[in-house]
Amino acid sequence: MPTDWPIYACLVIGLGNGLVAGVFQSFSDFVMKSLIAAHPASGIEAMQWINRKVFRSLFLIMMLGLAPVTLATAIYANGYLAGPAVSWITAGAAIYLTCVFLVTLWGNVPMNERLDKMPPSAFETVGYWRIYGIVWTRWNHVRTLGSAATAACYLLAAVALP
Repeated sequence: MPTDWPIYACLVIGLGNGLVAGVFQSFSDFVMKSLIAAHPASGIEAMQWINRKVFRSLFLIMMLGLAPVTLATAIYANGYLAGPAVSWITAGAAIYLTCVFLVTLWGNVPMNERLDKMPPSAFETVGYWRIYGIVWTRWNHVRTLGSAATAACYLLAAVALP
């Protein structure tokens, strides 16, 4: 039983990534489409509030917390585990760190910070909003696929562990 903990860890990490993927997928599927379809000032203000409220959310804790967890798990797996599970865990960490964590840091967050500083009904903001909606959502698609792929990797690793 004590040697089963890597299996349970992979299952929990896989589930966490699946939940993160679900939130991202919701934004890609209908939240951003709805905000963009709304009157620009209304959509802009709603997105500004979403971006402010996310800082006090369980989602943010999970999304940010999975970065060091996936990295530590990959380091552990490469040092102490054997077989195909090591490859799945390493791939999952690489996908998460690049497609979710770094895309968030370098893609979505800078766009959110710029939008937050703009008055919702200003002409310049409405122009930026059109670009924001397209580019932000494209980056979010990457995060959705990245977190879903990471979930799959960790679930496959759990199955592959002895």
